Amino acid sequence: MSDLNALADAILAGGEATPADAVAILKTSDAELLDVVAAASRLRRQHFSNTVKVNYLVNLKSGLCPENCNYCSQALGSDAQILKYTWLKTDEALEQAAAGLKGGASRVCMVSSGRGPTDKDIDRFTDMVGEIKGEYPEVEICACLGLLKDGQAERLKDAGVDAYNHNINTAESHHDKIVQTHTYDDRVDTVGKAKGAGLSPCSGLIAGLGETDEQLVEALFALKELDADSIPVNFLMPFDGTPYENTWELSPARCVRILAMARFVCPDKEIRIAGGREMHLRSLQGLALQVANSIFLGDYLTSEGQAAEADLELIRDNGFVVLGAEVDAPVDGEDNSHDPAIRRRGAGTAVAPNA
Repeated sequence: MSDLNALADAILAGGEATPADAVAILKTSDAELLDVVAAASRLRRQHFSNTVKVNYLVNLKSGLCPENCNYCSQALGSDAQILKYTWLKTDEALEQAAAGLKGGASRVCMVSSGRGPTDKDIDRFTDMVGEIKGEYPEVEICACLGLLKDGQAERLKDAGVDAYNHNINTAESHHDKIVQTHTYDDRVDTVGKAKGAGLSPCSGLIAGLGETDEQLVEALFALKELDADSIPVNFLMPFDGTPYENTWELSPARCVRILAMARFVCPDKEIRIAGGREMHLRSLQGLALQVANSIFLGDYLTSEGQAAEADLELIRDNGFVVLGAEVDAPVDGEDNSHDPAIRRRGAGTAVAPNA
């Protein structure tokens, strides 16, 4: 695709990418990858400069879900060997949230498995929000509790919740292939309820579910139509014991292209590299930050992420700063060295070489 900079120019001037543009970005070759990143990075820098928003997940209730989302390790029918527990107590939730905030996160995403919350669950959740906001008044809290009933979003807003996450996950044309216990419209309805109550809508997708390029684009344009403020882009983690076990459709370069496509379609929205980041982007995580402006710190809902220190180092080493942090990334000449590891294996030793 030879006119990527022209497309970026047009978007910066107030234009919009078309579905055809988005498909063309996904179909670029690996040889064009740096050109794709360079053009998308112009949009990212225009709206978010060199900042990275750091988010932290707290899994309030794990597993035991009655929905049959085929990709999910917590779903009905999943045999994945994950942690399973009922609701954390308020002090436990506060402790978990505090760990992420001390690590540099500015938003805590509080998640519960299940179809949707009961009114008692809303009571329990709002108590947690009160405790966390009392200790950390500047924190953003994003709730992710499943499908909402009438009036529940308003109760969350009144309690101090800032955002609500409910991913559409895939294109409407592909939805029924990945879950059968609720509809695509159910998900869109919940995003609408959250937005109508004044909560910031957070909704994203999962790549690697057997969708086509056109369906990935369909999902992104649906998110644009929903006016999601933040868009988590997840990459399928094929847990053993789920219908998608041993499903490997993604390469690191394709993941970067998906993120770049999202930036072109939604240039001023928070594009978050979410679940599967370490597994699928691998050594291209830093390159991906040139187009995305948000990550999760540390672990995910049922899987471990890389060490939080490594996440923060990733941000610094690529010339970015954590949004809201008081200390900027080290500059040239500052002492941020690491002691060299002296070789004690391979030639001249009885220890096998590192090869």
